[in-house]
Amino acid sequence: MVLAQIVAATGTPEADSLSVIELALKGGFMMIPIVLSSFVAVYVFVERVLTINKANQSPDAFVGKIKELVLKGDISGAKLLCTQFDSPIARMIEKGVSRIGSPLKNIEASIENVAKIEIFKLEKNLSVLATVSGAAPMMGFLGTVIGMVEAFIAIAQEEGSVSPKLLSSGIYTAMITTVAGLIVGIIAYLAYNYLVTRVSKVIHRMEYSSIEFIDLLQEPR
Repeated sequence: MVLAQIVAATGTPEADSLSVIELALKGGFMMIPIVLSSFVAVYVFVERVLTINKANQSPDAFVGKIKELVLKGDISGAKLLCTQFDSPIARMIEKGVSRIGSPLKNIEASIENVAKIEIFKLEKNLSVLATVSGAAPMMGFLGTVIGMVEAFIAIAQEEGSVSPKLLSSGIYTAMITTVAGLIVGIIAYLAYNYLVTRVSKVIHRMEYSSIEFIDLLQEPR
């Protein structure tokens, strides 16, 4: 759609007859890495969204149930409850429950170690999206420069006066990669920031749950 509108603005007869796919193919070989990077970005985004949604499965009353079991002295029941949820919070609390009876600092250290591993899992491949958001526009600009060079070479080899059709068609073909690169880069950038925000919310919940659990262990019995 965007590419078609830009081509239509050039006013060339050839541009009016081109479909978006045909126009993309005219972008040259630099369109290949741009298209591939868009597929990678989509895959990473979908995979991360599913992972983050899974990390949010622990119900709000989870820590409350753990507190109730621990206060009753039912450590085995608390461990069993943790194993029923495949989430970072459940794994953190499970590690803390398994360390009950150890010094408080050791319990905190154990929970923090599990939290670091879980955060690493949540942030996995986010750097790929960040790379695509920065690299795609650069690849687009490179494709445009290469296309402009080729266009000017063709113009230089043309004998006599240069037709406006030759000039305009060479320029819009070169600009296709810039448009494609910017579209991919902007979408990847927005996707990256969305995922970072989602991960931050999960980390906040993890911190809040771990603080609640540590406070539970410090309550007088």
